[in-house]
Amino acid sequence: MHHHGYAWLGEKRDFDKEGVRRPPGEPPTAGSPDEVVVRYRHAAAEFPVTGLPPIQTAHWLMKPPSTIRGTWDEPKEAGEWLGLQLAEFASRFAAEAERNPTRLGVLARAAVERLMWGGDVSLGHYLNGTVFHSVALVTCCPNRAAPGIACPLL
Repeated sequence: MHHHGYAWLGEKRDFDKEGVRRPPGEPPTAGSPDEVVVRYRHAAAEFPVTGLPPIQTAHWLMKPPSTIRGTWDEPKEAGEWLGLQLAEFASRFAAEAERNPTRLGVLARAAVERLMWGGDVSLGHYLNGTVFHSVALVTCCPNRAAPGIACPLL
């Protein structure tokens, strides 16, 4: 088992585009409504290539390997990376209470505990202005939430 780290920074309006944050699913049938066909085509074209965070954390594993920011065998190493990501952006968090260093340390330690039992971690923060920061750690080989998804690096 290992863990992949993902990070995304972008406009909140892009993050809100849920259609491209979901995998396409099953192809529509011949009798499917036009809006279902259009949604499927859009998701099939956009989901695999966009760096936007997926709705379900495990679906990061369906993204191209180029979206991986780091890979670690040990949960502690992955948690340290998460802590660095949070510290890097903390001064820009829109909510002052979320900037608290003690809080950030608790989040990083909780992430390590979750990874130790095979869980995933996904955190997001609004930054000053209209920017959103997303960071995730995804357990791989296997992933508990989506054991059928192969490792993007294999």
